[in-house]
Amino acid sequence: MGKNKLQKFDDMNSYPHVFQYPFSILREKGFEMKGKWNSDFFKNNHPIVLELGCGKGEYAVGLAQKYPNKNFIGVDIKGARMWTGAKEAQEKEIHNVAFLRTNIELITEFFAENEISEIWITFPDPQMKKIRKRLTSTRFMNLYRQILKSDGIIHLKSDSNFMYTYTCEMVKANHYPVIVKTDDLYNSGITDDILEIKTFYEQQWLERGLSIKYIQFICEPKDTLTEPEIEIEFDNYRSFNRSKRSASSSGL
Repeated sequence: MGKNKLQKFDDMNSYPHVFQYPFSILREKGFEMKGKWNSDFFKNNHPIVLELGCGKGEYAVGLAQKYPNKNFIGVDIKGARMWTGAKEAQEKEIHNVAFLRTNIELITEFFAENEISEIWITFPDPQMKKIRKRLTSTRFMNLYRQILKSDGIIHLKSDSNFMYTYTCEMVKANHYPVIVKTDDLYNSGITDDILEIKTFYEQQWLERGLSIKYIQFICEPKDTLTEPEIEIEFDNYRSFNRSKRSASSSGL
């Protein structure tokens, strides 16, 4: 691990709004604030919104600034990236945002039933060959349902046509109510200022001429979930920090 990363980890250890829980500690002691985020950390009863795979935390911080009547928590395993958003929140004294460094598979260890109102999934790896690792797969929907309110909302924003198509088919197969859906967000006429927040990588994708896809749906309680049975064409371009994608002939 590089010296710069170690410095960032040490820096974040001093931030009261950053929680870094190695699995060994979680297994031994659990997470004492589970079910108590509002009372013990945020000190209010505002809705809690998660950003999963938050990267540099642009969405978590941006949303927190726009909506002081909501609480936001960015979740990612890569602390060196998370440090950017955590540092900005610290410097700007944004008190309705926190960061949690952990694997998303462990999300139910940190949040209790009905504790979360919304989940944002921003530009995840589409995991084209591994269904169980897709953050909108039925496996993860079952995890989210354990912490979401009954009318909890999930947002997906992605550059990947594969991820967007798969998610739309998963939503359709399980009859989730769709609130908004578009395969070309910035040419859709949607004027929601939340969606105008752009991550570092999103800006680069837009510069490359890629369209941004977005779907918002209600993750209703279901007794059983069905994986969509559909063949989806793989993305044919190499995306930032996703080395397993193939490059297209156009050079994207």
